[in-house]
Amino acid sequence: MEFQVIFTASRRCTIELLHEGAYFTDQEYEIWVDGNMVMTSNKVVQTINGLKPDTCYQVEVRMGEKRAVKEVKTCYEYVTLNVKDFGARGDGVHDDTVCIQAAILSCPKNSRVYLPKGVYKVSSLFLKSDMTLDFGDGAVLSAWTEREKFPILPGLVESYDETEEYNLGTWEGNPLEMFGSILTGIHVKNVVITGQGVMDGNAGFDNWWKNDGREKTGGAFRPRMIFLNHCENVTVQGLTIQNSPAWNLHPYFSNNTRWIDMKVFNPKVSPNTDGMDPESVNGLEVVGVEFSLGDDCIAIKSGKYYMGHKYKTASQNIEIRQCYMRHGHGSVTLGSEMAAGVKNMTVRDCIFEDTDRGLRVKTRRGRGNDAVIDNILFENIKMEGVLTPFVVNSYYWCCDPDGHSEYVRTKEALPVDERTPFVKKLTFRNIEAHNCHVAASFIYGLPEAKIEEVIFENVHVDFAKEPVAEYPAMMADIEPCTRKGIYINNVACLTMKNVTVEGADGEAKEILNVDEIR
Repeated sequence: MEFQVIFTASRRCTIELLHEGAYFTDQEYEIWVDGNMVMTSNKVVQTINGLKPDTCYQVEVRMGEKRAVKEVKTCYEYVTLNVKDFGARGDGVHDDTVCIQAAILSCPKNSRVYLPKGVYKVSSLFLKSDMTLDFGDGAVLSAWTEREKFPILPGLVESYDETEEYNLGTWEGNPLEMFGSILTGIHVKNVVITGQGVMDGNAGFDNWWKNDGREKTGGAFRPRMIFLNHCENVTVQGLTIQNSPAWNLHPYFSNNTRWIDMKVFNPKVSPNTDGMDPESVNGLEVVGVEFSLGDDCIAIKSGKYYMGHKYKTASQNIEIRQCYMRHGHGSVTLGSEMAAGVKNMTVRDCIFEDTDRGLRVKTRRGRGNDAVIDNILFENIKMEGVLTPFVVNSYYWCCDPDGHSEYVRTKEALPVDERTPFVKKLTFRNIEAHNCHVAASFIYGLPEAKIEEVIFENVHVDFAKEPVAEYPAMMADIEPCTRKGIYINNVACLTMKNVTVEGADGEAKEILNVDEIR
């Protein structure tokens, strides 16, 4: 047995067991610190709390007869600033925004701002560089829901000489006014947000979600829970994020962010409450996170046409592992706002349960020739109750006025030009999908720009006894179905090794317009 230490702060560390399962271990194990048993767990990724700064510990994992030991040293800490010393009450009544913000702005390098147990009512808090924000056990950041309490981040501010622009706010891939998020980072670096506490957006259908929440109301669009705009080296660990007004976690043009051992919860019926939306990021690690919410669990983006083509910043170098994704529209989605492309992404050792789709690619004509999806790998995935495990939809119609236009929807080959998106290499390896409902896969490329390569290796799909009919993809001219087998259309090169489908109504594999099958 082996484990690695993947996160260390001044008061805690997180370990990841290797080769012991996907999200959950096959059997419970014990964690010992300096010869004392501190906890048992059945999670592959587990955090040890209650440590002291700048101290060496011997951490041992015991699973049956198996043993593994490592020495862990916690981080140095200069001072702790307790928000209650700055006047925060934590009584769930008074507005603690200014008091907590004062503690953040006063925090020196290599130090932490600490929220002890309590309920802290806040609107938007703004992070600074080189600090740790630490949530104690029982600490809750509880957001107000009145729009007038939140600042507005402008979408674009023109430079004095009118040659450049400064982008602050964003909404669904466009630079638009948005309310400041509960935790907002703008051009900050070397930040740790950690602890055992909760961030609660308190959103509901009587406030942020009213009338589906997609319209700009009060001068801006809905806030996120954590918004990182052009940030570097930010780690978020341990928190529970819930009841977000909109997207929960939104790293935006930010590099080298890590999201570790968290829980992200929204009601299944909540609109547009994606778990995480990395947008034009480089270097993203998501490890040991549980998602259960009302839209895509993770949706990788890179802007609509304006941002994608002006800044040409793809989302790339992404690893998602040991995550548990439930109830979302897609477990891991690419697009649809990805005009600058998505490349070099690995998703492994995860569980997808009762989501509408497992992998979900959403693109369409008009996203442009920078909208390239390439080198995407899914491996060692367990799916249960997923409607359609693999969906690649090159005709996604939602969210824009042109979605139902003849240009987007026609299945006839059109000229390849600057509006044409591309899907290159997708690999699915060592995946089991049980009790599916709609289709084993629904992969539909453009006839004028076929998906270059799709690889299925060691993949098994079977169907529920009483399946629920649904559309396999959000595209025009298809009907709801159940127990449809593998459907693949418009692919240049298809590899299928040890692929089985059980319980399909009709053909297990329907392969059309594929140039080469290996």
